[in-house]
Amino acid sequence: MSKESKRREALVYHAKPKPGKLEVNPSKPYASLRDLSLAYSPGVAEPCLEIEKDTGNVYKYTNKANLVAVISNGSAVLGLGDIGPEASKPVMEGKGLLFKIFAGIDVFDIEVNTKDVDAFVATVKNIAPTFGGINLEDIKAPEAFEIERRLVDELNIPVMHDDQHGTAIISGAALLNAVELAQKELSKVKMVISGAGAAAISCSRLYRALGVSPENMIMTDSKGIIRVDRENLTSQKAEFATKLDLHTLKEALVGADVFIGLSKADIMTPVMLKSMAPNPIVFAMANPNPEIDYNLAVATRNDAIMATGRSDFPNQVNNVLGFPFIFRGALDVRATKINEAMKMAAVHALADLAKETVPEQVNIAYGATKLTFGKDYIIPKPFDPRLITNVPMAVAKAAMESGVAAAPIKDWNKYQEELHARTGSDKKLVRLITSQAKSQLQRVVFAEGDELDVLKAAQLVQEEGIAIPILLGDEMHIREMMATIEFEGNVTIIDPKKETLRETREKYAHTYWQLRQRKGTTLYDAERRMRERNYYAAMMVREGDADAMISGYNRSYPNVLKPVLQVIDMEDGVNRVATTNLMITNRGPLFISDTSININPIAKDLAKIAQMTSHTASLFGIQPKVAMLSYSNFGSSKNEDAQKVSKAVKLLHRFLPDIAVDGPIQADFALNKIMLTNKFPFSKIAGAAVNTLILPDLNAANIAYKLIKELDNALSIGPIMMGLKHPVHILQLGASVDEIIHMTAVAAVDAQNKKI
Repeated sequence: MSKESKRREALVYHAKPKPGKLEVNPSKPYASLRDLSLAYSPGVAEPCLEIEKDTGNVYKYTNKANLVAVISNGSAVLGLGDIGPEASKPVMEGKGLLFKIFAGIDVFDIEVNTKDVDAFVATVKNIAPTFGGINLEDIKAPEAFEIERRLVDELNIPVMHDDQHGTAIISGAALLNAVELAQKELSKVKMVISGAGAAAISCSRLYRALGVSPENMIMTDSKGIIRVDRENLTSQKAEFATKLDLHTLKEALVGADVFIGLSKADIMTPVMLKSMAPNPIVFAMANPNPEIDYNLAVATRNDAIMATGRSDFPNQVNNVLGFPFIFRGALDVRATKINEAMKMAAVHALADLAKETVPEQVNIAYGATKLTFGKDYIIPKPFDPRLITNVPMAVAKAAMESGVAAAPIKDWNKYQEELHARTGSDKKLVRLITSQAKSQLQRVVFAEGDELDVLKAAQLVQEEGIAIPILLGDEMHIREMMATIEFEGNVTIIDPKKETLRETREKYAHTYWQLRQRKGTTLYDAERRMRERNYYAAMMVREGDADAMISGYNRSYPNVLKPVLQVIDMEDGVNRVATTNLMITNRGPLFISDTSININPIAKDLAKIAQMTSHTASLFGIQPKVAMLSYSNFGSSKNEDAQKVSKAVKLLHRFLPDIAVDGPIQADFALNKIMLTNKFPFSKIAGAAVNTLILPDLNAANIAYKLIKELDNALSIGPIMMGLKHPVHILQLGASVDEIIHMTAVAAVDAQNKKI
């Protein structure tokens, strides 16, 4: 994709279907006149009077307790510089998005049109009653230091400038672990910091607090080494001015133990790296291109412990590991500030987390057999589900111990459960699946490569490194379409009708004929069918010429399914394939089966569908909690439809006792943990958050998932085919580009697992 195409894509993303990335949604009922009278006049007067009596009640009756302001004047936005408050708004909205999806925190972005420190501080102080916390963002140094200092001193809510402290906290955690692995002492390491902006200053201050000796810290800026004899040093730079007779970065790095890069790309050379001490620690955090390329660095020094700001290399120093969870903990105890104790608690929580056994969900996401503490894993991954509990709890405890918590937590088990519950409303699982797909690229054949939306999806799949696309269709036509959407790069295009493919076609035909010769298929029939793309694509997968197949965009499901079932064998122990749809709902991921194939499965088949769906959920890092749905609860109806479900449950309990499954049960009881536990405490899924629903027939399952999709605005991934030996997945007719991409990621992950 060309630079211009990427530019247009970014603009469309921010503009459509409605401008921006954030919106305000009501959190209370509003359907009736009674609701509205409570929401506004006259009912709203009552909480107003209670807050007037005690302003602390504002946390009880309003959203202040979960509302953070992301505030900037646009004076130092990313790598764009001083672009102004209006131009900074997309960045602030983006920060708000991260707060929401990682920690469930609501955000108003505030762009302030002033560079005057006094005016900026006054503005923030005047609007502070609205918010539970203030996140300062993209404000240039040195003004950023003064603004934060004053607001911390003058407000009684948490204030943090993430550009300063976010990178410091994450890299500080990484530093602790890197020093341990390098078998060095923090107080004795020689550290060189490249950069002297807000982030570099804050990082250096935190490293000093962690135990790095100030005498061993050498800081550089664009003019060279910051020395005591330099003129016109800011007070912040003066803190780190050295008396040593050093003038260049090259000189400073000789014998250095640690390099901290917060400057610009390619400023460190292999020669400089070679001059460092044994087991050097190199944090090259400039984005998007680090101070030294990761691959170049590890090729130069195999003893180096490397971290960057990039997600495509180990040890990403990513601020999203910090700020959502730090504010989460601060808000939850109504902290009056984010103090050094709280920051230090976050540092140690992150460092300690990297040493713990990594959940399989994280291994799956990153395509790792087993992530373990070591030079390639010194800080947790952003997708680690433990972040939402470990970091906020550590921060909250530090706030309480340091005396800044206005609402101390009394029941830590309950708080931990509340934190866990906050992880259900985002799209983490989609990111997990995509990351896993990227970890080991698979060849995915698109049978309808000449459809524009399929081609667009294949383009993004290739550019984002999700899979290696193979396109079937008329090559000239596809090339013309590729040109119109600026689909560049090498891609395999196959036209099954081409004479040049005769040999391959004949080979496939002979294999197909052997499979079907006792079912009325002649060799001539087989040769003719190999000219059809769905047959050809399925044979590619069967014969190992592709790893997975995607089809169904322009044909009905049964028409695509037929050739697939004729070519691809079922897994051992499976006599009927089935499908599940993964629904990303506001309550979390939900698997629904069978949504596309089995019209009215018997009890035995229903049990098998439950088993396959449970296995599929596990592949995506989800511990399945399975409800077998009916209109009745646990034998209350003797009707054959309800009894069918009862028989399926008995089979599962008898032969697969390790699966957390029960039923028959009504949908509301299955999805309401409290109702289920109170009424049916004997159930194997009592107290569990059910995430897998097996419906009694195709009518019910198909209707259910489509209702959820439309009414809940849920993301649907599927139908995911289950029970085949090779990965083939059939789209819903007219699937969107995003849906095709998601299914491609699923197909790639499926292929990875089937190779194990």
